[in-house]
Formats: sequence, structure tokens, C-alpha cells
Amino acid sequence: MSSTPLCMMGAPGSPYTRKMRAVLRFRRIPFVFVQQNSPQAATLPQAKVPLLPTFYLPDASGKIVPTTDSTPLIRRFEREFEGRSVLPPDPAATFLDELLEDYADEWLTKCMFHYRWYHEADATKARRILPHWGMADVTDEEIAPLQKLFGDRQIGRLGVVGSNDVTAKTIEDSYERFLAAFDAQLQKSRFFFGRRPAASDFAVLGQLTCMALFDPTPSALTAAGFPRVYAWTEVMEDLSGLEPEDADWASPKALPETLRALFVEVGRTHAPFLLANADAIERGAERVETEIDGRPWVQKPFPYQRKCLAWLRESHAKLDPQARRTVDAYLEGTGCEVLFT
Repeated sequence: MSSTPLCMMGAPGSPYTRKMRAVLRFRRIPFVFVQQNSPQAATLPQAKVPLLPTFYLPDASGKIVPTTDSTPLIRRFEREFEGRSVLPPDPAATFLDELLEDYADEWLTKCMFHYRWYHEADATKARRILPHWGMADVTDEEIAPLQKLFGDRQIGRLGVVGSNDVTAKTIEDSYERFLAAFDAQLQKSRFFFGRRPAASDFAVLGQLTCMALFDPTPSALTAAGFPRVYAWTEVMEDLSGLEPEDADWASPKALPETLRALFVEVGRTHAPFLLANADAIERGAERVETEIDGRPWVQKPFPYQRKCLAWLRESHAKLDPQARRTVDAYLEGTGCEVLFT
């Protein structure tokens, strides 16, 4: 059992840091935020895979260890802290929330990383500002080589998420379609699964804190065409004052058609990538080569996203028969159903 205040190390430029910080604020779980690259962070142990955010939590023996990965962390905190849940109580809705959370964490992050480092104006802003979040008290001369090193390293990682000249239009078109579908959803419901936020809301928030609020190209696009989405993103960062009730959760039968349209987008982009990525890894291929949205898609295989597909399939298999029928009927025709057949 974790004790409070939780210790969380992260950075404002990390969408997953913003996701988890917003979850903790909404759930009113006390926490201490330690800025990455600060003197305090230097005293903390590093995770085996240094991801942000990192929490320092007891393992099975009670030893405090660095713990990462936002999706299992949300589920752990659901078990350890009562009240103000971010998981719908209906098992079918819980699964749909998990699938939408995975889309935000694993596909929208392609959009985020692409926009931040593919376009020169966005990369220039990011390389100049992001290093200062960890070290403001340095001179321009001292920070300059770190800014260049950081920018060069991040641009060099574009291929990891699949951003390149072949995939650029597919990524950007998918973000614009997402904005349009999400804007339509917000006109029906403030949150995805009713009048209170779910894990998927916070996952989308994390990516939009970058694309809607920080990076020049997608921010201008969002503010000009989808002011409702822009405003939602700013408000979502701190919902500690919201007073949710159990009745605020919507049943799967009451979900608006606008939400299903978002799953159509998941099936159009994220689902075919997950399948092609898993296939490439199973074959030992050096490249994922498939077609997404009618265009070629080429990138290096991403082992973690193969695990994501396995976890989704495991969750789907664990559904009771009635919940599985509800999920399968809801997803039929969206393109997502291929993940579970």
C-alpha cells in the first residue's frame, strides 16, 4: 500500500506527466512533484527504463522502487485509494475506456512527437524552452549546448514513433480528424463516459497539453478551428473542484454516437498499426511496412506497442460474456474489431 504524499518525478513537457498530475489532482491524492533534472531528482533512484513520470512506490517486499507507466499506475492507485474513481463501473465501458486510453497514449503521441520535432518552428521552440524547465538559473551561453544536444537527440528519435516524410500527411490528417470528432463529442458530453472524467479523458488531455497548448503548429490549428477543444484542455488540468456522483457515469447503451465516431478513428489508424507492428516483431522484420488511411506506413517496430496489443486482448478475453457481447456490438464496423478476432 502506497503512503501519501506520493513522490512523483516528471517534467511539464511530458504528456504522461501532465496526464498523471491531472489524475492525482482530480482524485485528490496528495503528492509531491519533483522536477526532472532538479537537485532533488538527482538524489532519487533511476528506473530501469527512464520514463516520465516516475513514482517512488513500495514493491511487494515494501522496498521503495522507481515505478513508471501511466496506465498500470492509474489501476494501482484505483486499488489503493478510495473515491473519485476514473474507471467506469460498467465492465464494457471500462474496456472501451481502456481502448480509447491506449489510442491516446500510443497513437496521439505519434502526432504529438511528430508536430513537436518534424516542423522547424515547433522544434526550435521546444529545443529552446524545454531544457529551461529543469534549469532556469543558467546563462544563455551555458544552456546553448544543452539545447542543441536535446533537440538533436529528440529529432533523431522521430523514427521511433513513425514520423517521417512518408507518414507525415497520414499523421497530420489523423490529428485533424481527431479534433473534429472530439469537438463533436464535447458538444454532446463534457467527458467521454458521462459527466465525470475517465482515464481516457486524462490520456487525451496529456497529449493535448502539448499539441493544443504548447507546440506552435498544432496549437494554432486547434485554437483557430476547435476553440472548444483548446478550452477543454486548459480546464482538464485541474478538476479537483469537480464533485462527481455515481450517477454521472453513462451506461454503454447511453453513449452518444459522437463517441463511436472517435472509435472509428481509432480503427482507421491505431488498430492497423498495432496489428502490423505485432506482425513485424513476430516475423523478426526490421521495418513495419503497411498501409494506413490509404497511404504507405513505414517505421521501425515498436516492442512496447506489441505489449499494448497483448494487454488489450487480455482485457477483452477477461470480459464476462454479456460485457463482451456489448463491446463487440459497439465496436462492430469501427475497424477496432479486427484487434480481437
